[in-house]
Amino acid sequence: VAHHTGASVLNAGDGYHAHPTQALLDAFTFREKFPEMTGRKVVIVGDILHSRVALSNIYCLQKLGAEVMVCGPTTLMPKYISELGVKVEHNLQRALEWCDVANMLRIQLERQNQVLFSSLREYNLTYGIGKDLLDSLNKEIIIMHPGPINRGVELNSDVADSKQSIILQQVENGVAVRMAVLYLLSGRSVAE
Repeated sequence: VAHHTGASVLNAGDGYHAHPTQALLDAFTFREKFPEMTGRKVVIVGDILHSRVALSNIYCLQKLGAEVMVCGPTTLMPKYISELGVKVEHNLQRALEWCDVANMLRIQLERQNQVLFSSLREYNLTYGIGKDLLDSLNKEIIIMHPGPINRGVELNSDVADSKQSIILQQVENGVAVRMAVLYLLSGRSVAE
């Protein structure tokens, strides 16, 4: 589209590929918690294969100097994932012990054309985060989620609504960041 029009084109999320404004708002939210991202450890957990958020976050976080790990079932990992310079982990406990921030992704059943794990209950038991799991860690980590949350699948309510969760800040920042992007693309300068 950008090659065939003089208008500004904004990618607001395209299938499995990318979601740049989500990466910007996630980065902004990270920076509110950690002004310096260099050396911070972020794990992206869940349906990496079908996520447009994962790829955009990986590129953005690496540019900011963060170390990135992905975690989830082998069936939900793209074949090329290790080529992106990220760590790959299939054990959620080890991933959470490694990270400062866990960005949880929604299971995208609507994009799956075959069964990639046994059941949502089994997924929750292996890759879902509940308060007991958070409490078992030897440190406090930050929990993020681009939404919408499948409560009881990737996050239990006791975690989504906990003091460690900054999901509501992500939502709030999403409005501001997307307004800023639209403003900048409208052709006005910030000084106006």
